[in-house]
Amino acid sequence: MSITGTTAPLGVPRGLAGVVVTDTALGDVRGREGFYHYRQYSAVELAQSSGFEDVWHLMFHGRLPDAAERAAFMAHTASLRRLPDDVRDALPAIARSGAPSGPLAGLRTALSLLGASAGLRPVYDLDGDRRTADALAACAAVPTLLTALYRLGQGLEPVEPRDDLPCAANYLYMLTGSEPEPARARAVEQYLISTVDHGFNASTFTARVVASTGADMAACLVAAVGALSGPLHGGAPSRALDTLDAIGTPDRIEPWIRERVLAGDRIMGFGHPVYRTEDPRSRMLRGIAESFGGPLVEFAVEVEQRVEAILAELKPGRELHTNVEFYAGVVMELCGLPREMFTPTFCAARVVGWSANILEQAADSKIIRPAARYVGPPPPQPVPHM
Repeated sequence: MSITGTTAPLGVPRGLAGVVVTDTALGDVRGREGFYHYRQYSAVELAQSSGFEDVWHLMFHGRLPDAAERAAFMAHTASLRRLPDDVRDALPAIARSGAPSGPLAGLRTALSLLGASAGLRPVYDLDGDRRTADALAACAAVPTLLTALYRLGQGLEPVEPRDDLPCAANYLYMLTGSEPEPARARAVEQYLISTVDHGFNASTFTARVVASTGADMAACLVAAVGALSGPLHGGAPSRALDTLDAIGTPDRIEPWIRERVLAGDRIMGFGHPVYRTEDPRSRMLRGIAESFGGPLVEFAVEVEQRVEAILAELKPGRELHTNVEFYAGVVMELCGLPREMFTPTFCAARVVGWSANILEQAADSKIIRPAARYVGPPPPQPVPHM
C-alpha cells in the first residue's frame, strides 16, 4: 500500500521523463516535431512578430492584448520596476556577500527580501487578482534586481529603471547605463520572448511544487531560481561560448571535437533532453546572429556544421543538434552583454513563465506529493545498543 493513499505506487522513469503530472493551458513542447508554443501560438512566431510585454500579457491573461491593453499593460508593468527603499539599500551588502557566485545567487536573497518587504501572503490565502498583482510586481522587479546586483558587483552604481522604455531596452539600459541601439534591443527582446516558457523543465516544475504548498509568490520564485542555478539547467549559454573560445580557430574544430566526443565529454550547446530535431529556438537565434554578421557568427556556423557532421559519424542514429544555448551566447555577446549575465538574462525572461505556472498551480489547491521506492536495508532491524 502506498503511504499516500490506497493504491500501489507506480514505477516511473528516472527524472520523471515523459510523465504527465498535470494539465496546463500555458503551452507545450513537441520535441519530435521541433515545435513549442505559448498558449495557442507558436513561440517562435511570437518572438518574430510581438513585443515582450505582449507575450507577458498572453501568459498571464490568456490572450494577446489589443492596442489599448498593450499601452495600459506596458505603463503598469513599467511603474513596478522601481525597488522599495529597504530592498535597494540592502543590495550592496547582498552583492558583496554573493560576489563569487554572481547576480543569480544574489537574486535568491533579494527576492526573499522583496517578498518580505511587500508583505506577500501565501497564494493559498489570496484571490486570483491579488495573486496576479503579486506576480506582476515580482516579474517587473527581477530585471532591476539582476542588473543592480551585477553593477554593484563590478563596483558601479545601479542605474534606475526608465518608465519610457520597453522591457528589453530598459533591461539593457539598466545593465550598461546607455540606451541601447534598436537592433540590439530587439535582438535581446526576441531572445527573451523565446525563453519565457518551455514545458515542465526543472525550474518550472520546482515553482509549481512550491506553489502547490500554498507558499507566497516570492518563495515559489526563489525555489525556481535555485533550480535554474544548476549548470545542467541554466548555465549553458556562457559555457557554449566558452567552447568556441576553446576551439579558437577553424583548423582546430575537427581534432578538438573528436577528442571530446571520443572521451565521452558533453559538447555544450548541442543536444536537448526533449528535442529530437533542430531546436526551433536555435534556428531563430542563428538567423538573428547572421543578421549581425561578423567573424564570431561565421565561426559559430562553421563549428555547428562540423560538430553535427562529427556527431553523426561517431554517434550514428542519434539526433544531436544545436540547442538554444549555442546561438543565445553568440547573440548576447554581439549585443554587449557580459557573460556573467547570460544566465541571469535567461532568468529575467523565464520569471514570467514561472509566474504564469505558479498562478495556474495556485488555482488547484492539491499539494504535489509523489512517492519514492525504498531500496535500503530491509526494515525493521533491531536498533543496536551502544
